[in-house]
Parts: sequence; C-alpha cells; structure tokens
Amino acid sequence: MKLIIASNNAHKLEEIRAILGGEFEEILSLRESGIEHETIEDGSTFAANAEKKAREIMELSGCCALADDSGLCVDVLGGAPGIYSARYAGEHGNDAANRRKLLCELNGKDNRSAHFTCSMALVRPDGSVVTAEGYVYGEIAREEAGEHGFGYDSLFYLPDRGCTMAQLEPEEKNAISHRSNALHALLKKL
Repeated sequence: MKLIIASNNAHKLEEIRAILGGEFEEILSLRESGIEHETIEDGSTFAANAEKKAREIMELSGCCALADDSGLCVDVLGGAPGIYSARYAGEHGNDAANRRKLLCELNGKDNRSAHFTCSMALVRPDGSVVTAEGYVYGEIAREEAGEHGFGYDSLFYLPDRGCTMAQLEPEEKNAISHRSNALHALLKKL
C-alpha cells in the first residue's frame, strides 16, 4: 500500500520514515508524488489541521494520506505557541526567530514547563480517518544546546535525560518524540 505524507519537510519525512519503516510498500512526500499543494491550516486544534491536510491529499491522490500537526505548548504562556509554533515570530518556518521570541517571552519566568504535542491523521481512499496524539514533556532551557533536530529542539530540555532534544542522536529522539508517540498510537489503531 502506498502512503503519501502530506509534507515536504525533510526533517519530518526522515523521522516518519524511520518510525514507520516497512509498514507500507512506499512512503512518499508530496514532491515525490508530484503533488504541489499547500493546505491552509485554519483549524483551531492540532487534530483539525492534521485531518484537513490528510483529507486534501487523499482527495488529490486517491491514496492513503498521512498528515501531522505538531507544536510546542508552554504552560506559563497559556499553551503558546501551540498551533502557531511554526510561525510564532511571524514568518512561517523561521526557527531561529521563533526560538528568540520564545526566550524573550520566558525572560524572568521560573515556570518553564512545556510539552510537544503531535496530532496524526491517516485518511484512507474510502474517506475513513484514523487519528492519534502523542506528547513529550520537558521544560524550556535558558539557552540553546545541541546540533540535532529542528524547530524548538535545541531549547526543549528533558530533565530525565539531562539534555535537550537537539542533543539526542536522531535514533534516540525518534524513540521518544511526540511524533513517534503519535505514530505508535496510530499504528495500534490500524
């Protein structure tokens, strides 16, 4: 069975492929599928955005489509940046600006607890949908550390491991990430 990932984000694709491994005959990005499409993420939740993206790609391709929407939720900021994580500083995908803004917002705050959330949606050609969520809990570091990962990984500190997500080797991160947890929960439902 062919699965189209509703993304061209190389980091996400690498992580999803590593986790799903041999579950599908083929796992393709939008680009690899010849699909040029950008979903307008106007849902009020991670789950709504994930399902909308997957449904649009399934309708365009006629294949199973998998989409996720994920982000960082910081407790003292009322869950922000949340669904706006990729464009927190105003420009979509500017990870460095997003991290700078987050550090400014947390300046002087002692409570730095946070979690990553990932909502996954798989939409089949018959229109049925399977959804799951995954989380990873930690706190926001006071400065960046680590060379791996992307997004907020260099600020997301894991107290039980004594390092940030960006200091973990990719295989180790994939084993504990919010995306991994959501994918494993999704696979249990399939």
